[in-house]
Amino acid sequence: MTPDAKIPQFTAPYAPDDGAIASRLLATTRFAPEQEARIDRTATRLIGAIRDHDDRLGGIEDMLREFALSTKEGLALMVLAEALLRVPDTQTADAFIEDKLGQGDFVHHETKSSAFLVNASAWALGMSARVIQPGETPHGTIGRLAKRLGVPAVRAATRQAMRLMGSHFVLGETIEAALERARPHSARIPRYSFDMLGEAARSAADAERYFQSYASAIDAIGRAGGEKPLPDRPGISVKLSALHPRFEAVSHGRVMAELLPRLIELARQAKAYDLNFTVDAEEADRLELSLDVIAAAFGDASLAGWDGFGLAIQAYQKRAEAVIDYADDLARGLNRRMMLRLVKGAYWDTEIKRAQERGLDGYPVFTRKAMTDLNYIACARKLLNSRARIFPQFATHNALTVATILELEGSEGGFEFQRLHGMGDALYTQLGADHPELAWRTYAPVGSHRDLLAYLVRRLLENGANSSFVAVAADDSVPVETLLRRPAELIGSADNARHPNIRLPRDLYQPDRANSRGIEFGDRAALDALVAAVAASKPHVSDTIDATPETASKAVIAAGAGFKSWSRMAAQTRAQMLERAADLLEQRTAHFIALLQREGGRTLDDSVSEVREAIDFCRYYAAEGRKLFGDGQVMPGPTGESNLLRLRGRGVMVAISPWNFPLAIFLGQVTAALMAGNTVVAKPAEQTPLIAAEAVRLLQEAGIPASALHLVPGDGNIGAALVAHRDIAGVVFTGSTEVARSINRTLAAKDGPIVPLIAETGGINAMIVDATALPEQVADDVVTSAFRSAGQRCSALRLLFVQDDVAGRMIEVIAGAARELKVGDVSDPATHIGPVIDLEAKQRLEAHIARMKKAARVHLGGAAPDGNYVAPHIFELSRAEDLSEEIFGPILHVVRYRADHLERVLQSVERSGYGLTLGIHSRIDDTVEAVIERLQIGNIYVNRNMIGAVVGVQPFGGHGLSGTGPKAGGPQYLARFATEQTITVNTAAAGGNAALMADTD
Repeated sequence: MTPDAKIPQFTAPYAPDDGAIASRLLATTRFAPEQEARIDRTATRLIGAIRDHDDRLGGIEDMLREFALSTKEGLALMVLAEALLRVPDTQTADAFIEDKLGQGDFVHHETKSSAFLVNASAWALGMSARVIQPGETPHGTIGRLAKRLGVPAVRAATRQAMRLMGSHFVLGETIEAALERARPHSARIPRYSFDMLGEAARSAADAERYFQSYASAIDAIGRAGGEKPLPDRPGISVKLSALHPRFEAVSHGRVMAELLPRLIELARQAKAYDLNFTVDAEEADRLELSLDVIAAAFGDASLAGWDGFGLAIQAYQKRAEAVIDYADDLARGLNRRMMLRLVKGAYWDTEIKRAQERGLDGYPVFTRKAMTDLNYIACARKLLNSRARIFPQFATHNALTVATILELEGSEGGFEFQRLHGMGDALYTQLGADHPELAWRTYAPVGSHRDLLAYLVRRLLENGANSSFVAVAADDSVPVETLLRRPAELIGSADNARHPNIRLPRDLYQPDRANSRGIEFGDRAALDALVAAVAASKPHVSDTIDATPETASKAVIAAGAGFKSWSRMAAQTRAQMLERAADLLEQRTAHFIALLQREGGRTLDDSVSEVREAIDFCRYYAAEGRKLFGDGQVMPGPTGESNLLRLRGRGVMVAISPWNFPLAIFLGQVTAALMAGNTVVAKPAEQTPLIAAEAVRLLQEAGIPASALHLVPGDGNIGAALVAHRDIAGVVFTGSTEVARSINRTLAAKDGPIVPLIAETGGINAMIVDATALPEQVADDVVTSAFRSAGQRCSALRLLFVQDDVAGRMIEVIAGAARELKVGDVSDPATHIGPVIDLEAKQRLEAHIARMKKAARVHLGGAAPDGNYVAPHIFELSRAEDLSEEIFGPILHVVRYRADHLERVLQSVERSGYGLTLGIHSRIDDTVEAVIERLQIGNIYVNRNMIGAVVGVQPFGGHGLSGTGPKAGGPQYLARFATEQTITVNTAAAGGNAALMADTD
C-alpha cells in the first residue's frame, strides 16, 4: 500500500457467536506442562508480593478491598465520589452527604487496612455519618449536626475524603503538576502515558477546549520528555469523542471532514517530540468509525518515519483479534510501525445494555469474564507475533496474565506492560526486581478532582467486581490456587462461552415473547444494508379514499355483523394471527421505514424504533391475550359448585390514532382491541392514511378477517361521526386533550349502554435537575427528550427546571449540544431532526417562537432549511406559569429554581393538571423518592431520558389532563377492552356432590 493508495475499511462481524470463538480459542491457547508450571511459579511469586505489600499510603486496591461494591458502603462511596465535588451549594451538598452516608454503616465500619488513604477516608466518612441516624429527616439531622459539630465541619470532612482519594488516583490536577510528580526518584526512569480527563464533547466549544488541552499537554510533555528514543518516551492518550460533538456512525462524513484534520494536527505535534500518541478505545458502536479516522490519520504522509502512533484495543470485544490484524495490515502496507495497547475493557455493562435495548442478535462483547481473559491471551500472542511492525503494550494488573505473557514473549523483548496510576505497585515492583530488563508504562490521569469523578467510578466498576483479580488478589482467605485457575479451565467447553444468566437480546422477554429485532447503526454492514433496502423500497401504495359519514356508518354496521364470529374465535388463534403479523412486519421493516419517512417525515432512527414498537405491541398483546382470554379464572367457593370468571369482547371498538406514531400507535390500538375479541373500525390521522392502509393489509395477510377490521380514513368529522354512532362499544383514542374531551362529551350524551373511553393525551412534561446531576448526562437526556422526532412526541420534554446554582453551565451544555443537531432530509441517516408534520403545525410553532422571542430569554434559536422544518429553540422563562399549553415541536422552555424552592417546582407541575411524563436528574435518593411520592405522573424517568417507553417494560399512559389509563403496553390494558362474565354452576344439582363423596379417607 502506497501512502496515496485508498486505505481499506475495517470489516468484521459485529456480534459473532461466543461458542464459535470459544471453540477456536480453546484449541489455540494451550501450553505445554512445563510452560504451565513456569506460569504458576511466576504468578504465585507476584501474588505473594501483592499480599506481602504494606503501602502505608494506600492505593485503589486498598479502597476496593475496604469498600467493596457488593456492600452498601461501597455503593454509597461510589456515588459520593461521582458527584459530590461538582455540587457548588451547601444545601444540596448537605442533603447529598446525608443521603449517601445514611445508606451504609460508616459509623461502625472497622477498617481492615493500615493504609493512610483508607483510614483517613473511613475516618472522615464515619465522622460525618455518626450524626446521621436512620429515619431522621434531612432538616432535623442537619439542625442537630449544626449544634454538635457544625455543618461546615461535616461537609468539609466528606469533601476532603473525596479529594484525598482523588489526589491518589490522579497524578496531577494540571499537566505541569503531573510532570513534576512523574520525575524519577530512582535510577529506573519511569515511562508514562498521560490521560487528560474529561467527558466526551457535547458541543463545538467542548471539542475546541479539549483540543487545546491536548495540544498544550503535548507541548509540556514533549519539553520534559528527555532525550531517549521511542519506545522509552512519554506519551499521551487522546479520546476521539472528546474532539467532536457528534462522534457517531451516522455522522461519518462530518466526522471525517472535521475531526480527522484535528487528529492529524495533534499527531504531527506529538511526532515533533517523538512521543507515544495513543488513540483511546471507545464503545463498540464507535469502533468502525474510530478505525476509519485512525487509519486515515496514520496514513497521512506527514507522519512517515515516526513509530509513536498507536491505539488501544479492548479484549472484551469479540472483534479484538480482527482489529489487531487490521492494524498490522495498515502498518505493513504503509511500511510503518505502530504501538498497540491491549486492555481488557471498561464499558462492559454499557455494552450489554445497549445490545439488549437495540434487540441485536448477539453481544459485541463477551458475557463471561473468563472469555475476555482467554481472548486477551490470544490477542497477546498475536501481538507478540507481529513485533516486526507492532510494539505491544499490555495493560494488566492480573498476575496470571503477566506470567502468561512472559511465557509467550520468548525473551525477545520489544514490548512493555502498562498499569494504572495508583494500582499494581506491588506487582510491578516485584516484576522489576525479577526482570530488570522489562519495561512498564504508567497510565496516568491528569485533571481536576472534579474531572476525576467519572474516571474514578469507571475504575471502581471495572476493578471492584467480585470476579476481578484486583478485588481479591490481596485477600489471604482466597487460595492462590483459585487465582491461578486458567480461563480455559473456567470455560471448559464452547457450550459454556456465554453467561447462563445473560440472555441474548432476542430472548430478553422469553418465554412470553421474542424481542423485536433492531439494528446497530455502528455496524456498517447492517446500516448500509438497511439504507439500501429502504432506498430500493419505493412504496407504491394506492391513495386512500376518505370516508363519508355514510360509509363510516356502514363500516360500524359491518363490524357489528362480524363481531360474533370473531369474538368466538379461540384466543390462541387470535394470538397466533398477531404473532404472524409481527413476523411479517419484521420481514418488511425496510418497506415500512420507507413509508414512515415518506408520509410521516420520520428519521431513520425514529423509523426503526417505531417499527420495533409496532412489532412489540403485536407480540406483547398476543402473549397477554393468551393469559387473559383463555379458559378463564377459577374462583374460590364452597363445595358443590364451580365459579369461573372470564373476559369477553365488548363489540365494535373505534380506534382513533395520531399522526406522530402512525404505525406503532395505530397497530397498538387495533391489535389490543382485536386480541380482546372486539371488531375494530380504525380511523387513522388524516395526515398518515397510507401507513395505516398498509398496516391493515398486513394484518389481513396475517389472518385477520376483513369482517373484523375496517379502515375508515378521513378528517376529524369522520372521527366524530364514528364516536357518535349508536352501535359502538367503546373508543380508544390518542391525541389532544381537547379532542379527548369532545369524545367524552359525545359518549356521555348518548342514550344506550355506557361505553368506555381509553384516552392517551399530551402534557406539559417537565424535568427537574438538581446540582448533583452530571451536566453532560443531563445534556444528552434533555436534547433527546426535547428534540428527537422534532419534539413531536406526547412524552417529549417541554419544561426544564434547573437548580440555579448550576443552571448557567447546564443550559450552556444543553444549548451547545442542541446546536450540533442536523435538521433536514430524513432519507439521510445523518439527520437528527426531520420536518414537523405539515405547514399548519409549522406556522403554529413559528407563532409561539415569535412570542417567546419577545417575552423570554433566548438561549438557542437556530435556522432551519426550507420546507416544514423548525430548528430547535430554547427559551428561559421567569416562571413556569408562563407556559400554559403544550407546544408540540422542538421547543424547550427552561425555568431556574432555588434549592430551597423545590416545593414550588412541584406545585407548578401539579397545577398544570397534566400527568404524562416526568424526568428527574439527581443523585439524592431522598429527593427522587419525595418527588415520585408527591406527583401523580404516569411515567417517571430518573437519571435518563424521558421518551421511548418500551412495550411491556415501561407501560405508557398518564393521569389528569394526560389521559384515562390503563397504560398501553401494560398488563392492565387488554382488560379495559373487555367485559367480565362470571359463570356459577351448581355441580351438585343432579342429586348430590359426587366429587366430595368420592374424596373421603
